[in-house]
Amino acid sequence: MNARPPAAGPSAAGPLAEPDPLVALTGFARALRGAGAAADVSRVATAVQALTHLDPTSAADVYWAGRLALCAEPDDLPRYDALFDEWFRGRLDGLPGEAAAGAVAPSSRAVRVWPSSGAGTARDDGDDSPADPLPVGASDVELLRRRDVADLSPAERAEIDRLVGLLAPRAGSRPSRRRRPGGNRGLDPRRTVRAMLRDGGEPGELVRARPRVRPRRLVFLVDVSGSMSPYADVMLRFAHAAVRVAPFATEVFTCGTRLTRLTRPLRLRDAGEALRAAGEAIPDWSGGTRLGESLRAFLDLWGQRGTARQAVVVIVSDGWERGDVTLLAEQMARLARLAHRVLWVNPHTGRDGFTPTAAGMSAALPHVDDLLAGHTFQALRGLAEVISDA
Repeated sequence: MNARPPAAGPSAAGPLAEPDPLVALTGFARALRGAGAAADVSRVATAVQALTHLDPTSAADVYWAGRLALCAEPDDLPRYDALFDEWFRGRLDGLPGEAAAGAVAPSSRAVRVWPSSGAGTARDDGDDSPADPLPVGASDVELLRRRDVADLSPAERAEIDRLVGLLAPRAGSRPSRRRRPGGNRGLDPRRTVRAMLRDGGEPGELVRARPRVRPRRLVFLVDVSGSMSPYADVMLRFAHAAVRVAPFATEVFTCGTRLTRLTRPLRLRDAGEALRAAGEAIPDWSGGTRLGESLRAFLDLWGQRGTARQAVVVIVSDGWERGDVTLLAEQMARLARLAHRVLWVNPHTGRDGFTPTAAGMSAALPHVDDLLAGHTFQALRGLAEVISDA
């Protein structure tokens, strides 16, 4: 049965480009899970089982089987539609809504797109075989992903903002000092003795314990000074995507002439409302840059008390320090001793001929684990991967 999907999904039931759709569906579920959807193993098994009763070479059947099985909540639907076109079909002309924008074939593999019937590309000789595959490597969206966000038009910037909202930066997990029953290595003396006392002091089975796993905290320090104004907005959107994925394990601060905590306003679900609330809370937008003083305030009030301990800290700044660079170096050394990993995102890093010659950048660089670019959407995707690997 080949039901036609709605406007948000693929508009044709043509054959898929993958030689084995079941294998492709498994990889697609992994990408969907990385975007924040709850596409766990049981849901993947359900989707694969549904395909056994459908046509696995039909785009519509694969679309509906995956959508009904892999999506757990309404917020998963736009992610699913965008990633479905990106993973299976490439960019499709004439698709309205979420699925039409940002649907680009991943650069890590070759994707072939078969034209659908009725789209003006059918063969005139009546042959049912598909036409020659169309390359999808140089679409407008793919070029847009690699352009500097400071040079985009308002319409292009809106598209990048939508793509950033689909990212799911997450810092992973870390072992806790607390332990729970289970495992086969560590002995739990307390529970072992209690079990012996319940049995009247008779020797019994040894109770094992394993460390508990806790989410690793992710902390953003975003420079909102005048020199960073073309990039601060998109970086706050990136931070909002991280807060949306892990709201209680993510902290966001801005640093210009003072330190401002934005975690609470960025917990709003809607990106537009969250950014408006954050903008109202920032008193020094497009002001000066005093990174050393802002970092000292963060460590004294938040970081030393636990926020930065064993956390992945992402500092977003071009390194133009108007304050004391010696103070910045001292505070960066404090932060490096507390944090699990320190990432510095400089929008100018990705440009040709860049050298970290700014005074603040030079002072902070010895205490930074990774220096990354953040000037394009492609760079932001790389940043999300580095955060996950950390």
